Amino acid sequence: MATNAVHATTRIIHLAQAISESVAKINEVLSIQGLPTPSFDEDFPANILPTEALDARDAVLDATAELHDLLLGPLHLVKMHAGSNNSVCMQAIARYGIANIVPPGGQSSFKEIGKQSGLGEQMVRRLLRHAMTMRIFCEPEPGVVAHTQASRMLASPQMRAWMTIGTGEMWPAATKLLDALEKWPGSQEPNETAFSLSQNTTQSIYEVVGSSPERGARFAQAMEIWATRPDYAPSHVVEGYVWESIPSSNPGGRIHLVDVGGAQGHVACALAKRYPSLEIVVQDMDKVIEGAELALPEDLARQKRIRFMAHDLFAPQTVAADAFFFRWILHNWADKYCVAILRAHVPALRPGARLIIMDTCMPEPGEDSLGTVPVWVERDLRAEDLNMATIFNARERTLGEWKALFAQADAGFKLEGVTKPKGSALTIMEVVWEP
Repeated sequence: MATNAVHATTRIIHLAQAISESVAKINEVLSIQGLPTPSFDEDFPANILPTEALDARDAVLDATAELHDLLLGPLHLVKMHAGSNNSVCMQAIARYGIANIVPPGGQSSFKEIGKQSGLGEQMVRRLLRHAMTMRIFCEPEPGVVAHTQASRMLASPQMRAWMTIGTGEMWPAATKLLDALEKWPGSQEPNETAFSLSQNTTQSIYEVVGSSPERGARFAQAMEIWATRPDYAPSHVVEGYVWESIPSSNPGGRIHLVDVGGAQGHVACALAKRYPSLEIVVQDMDKVIEGAELALPEDLARQKRIRFMAHDLFAPQTVAADAFFFRWILHNWADKYCVAILRAHVPALRPGARLIIMDTCMPEPGEDSLGTVPVWVERDLRAEDLNMATIFNARERTLGEWKALFAQADAGFKLEGVTKPKGSALTIMEVVWEP
């Protein structure tokens, strides 16, 4: 018992030292670059930490979380993670637009918010004081509500859409996951999911969202949030792979690239600006690419190196290209559908053609080929993996599972290279077609 007590004491001291050293490193980087230290103030810019501080940030987040959990004790730890009430105040903030009731840089009373939302002063006070424990809103004086950095962010249309979907659709669906697993054991079908059960429908989320212009617009708006996250920035695509190294089969050395599921082409534009040798076809559903060419930057529109094409993921690929790019596409689908998508591209592949797949790569115990994943990042990844099961009957994959998927699709798919750009949430996998 004494040995365990000494070990625990040593551990908390070790964690405290790690926190102190890493915070000093962050402060040094910020000081050298003339940047302010992080703050909860509503006007503080988001994503302030530069790349040079990310390793130290990860060390601080992991160490503080472990120290917090050690000192909390098992009962409070389980209670904290098992609580569902966090989503209640979030749902109220999104549903009633509470973040928009409080003026930027100003204040509003619980009474006024209760009146405008229709929830009443007492319930608003209870909901928002709970949110305040999570640094969402603050109470600078009794009865008065002001913004924090987080609550100010929730006032944007994109964040409100994201939070509305998360608390209004994803949360209820999560409560049905075990029911779906029991009802459809081993299913890979996108319409046999917890989401389908929660919506009392036989349709998949694609069909449900596609049948409602209002819901479709809300989902599209919510997905814009991911483009603002630094770990999903197009810069990781541009700088994380040597695109000019793709062997060209075209006169003049032009590299023909197909961006499969490339939406309105924001990543294609970033690539085209950086690499003049690229000619890109962006493929997606006809409704998604509608008006995309008109929205191209003037210089790219003039060069005519980007064009758009309606295409079904599962239909045989009709465009011959040097490489096909799949960014964050396959994780939405179960293995059988990923295999179908990959096989659909075989007719268009010449020997040596590339599939460049940029997607989530889950960590495995003892696997460090992509570097150690911080605990706080792995926690988020594990939650997202369950979310994919809940909504799509899909999953996030380890590197070993990606390799197995390529082999299942066709023996001609050879995984040649794997890299994870610094600061990126997604891993780049280069697959060469060698029939």
